[in-house]
Amino acid sequence: MTDTTSARFRPETLLRAQGAGMGLKAAIFDVDGVLTDGQLFISGQGEDFKAFHALDGHGLKLLKRGGIEPVVITGRDSPAVRRRLADLGIAHAVFGAGDKLAAAEALMAQHGWQWPELAAIGDDWPDLPLLERAAFACAPPNAHAEVRAVAHHVTAAAGGQGAAREFCDLLLMASGRYAALLQQERRTLDSV
Repeated sequence: MTDTTSARFRPETLLRAQGAGMGLKAAIFDVDGVLTDGQLFISGQGEDFKAFHALDGHGLKLLKRGGIEPVVITGRDSPAVRRRLADLGIAHAVFGAGDKLAAAEALMAQHGWQWPELAAIGDDWPDLPLLERAAFACAPPNAHAEVRAVAHHVTAAAGGQGAAREFCDLLLMASGRYAALLQQERRTLDSV
C-alpha cells in the first residue's frame, strides 16, 4: 500500500520533520491554542472548561503507537487538561510551567532526549524557546505572528480544530509509519 496522503505535505517539510538525521523520539505539545482553540472559560467558582477535538486525541495516540512519544508542556494547570491527558494515556506532561524551556530540558535529561530528536508545536511567545531549538517546529494558523515566523510548518487546521492531528500525521508520514498505522486501523475483526 502506498502512502498517497503524504502529497498534502511538501517534500522538504517531510524531510525536515524526520529530525536531524537521528529520527524523532518525542513531540512537545502546548495546550491552549494548540490542543484547544485558545479560549478560556472560567466560572465564578474558578473552574475552567476546555473543548478538545477527538481528531487531535486520536492523533496523539497514533503518534505514541508510531514510536514518537507525545509530551505536553503547558503554562496552565487545570483538572480538565489533566483528565484529557489521562484519558489519552499521555505519560509525560508538565503543568503550570512558567519556564517551558526548563521544563523541556528536565524531561530531556530524564529520558536522554536531545533537541535534534524533538519536534514541537506551539502558538505563543512562551513556546518560542522550544520551537527555536526543536528539529521540527510547527504552529497552527491562529498562532502569534512571531511563532508562525519560526515554524517549519503552519497547519491548515486551527488550534483545537485538528492542528495537533495534522502535526501528528506529518510526523508519522515523515517517519514512514503512517501507512502501516492506517492499515492497522482499517483491519476489523471480520477481516483478520
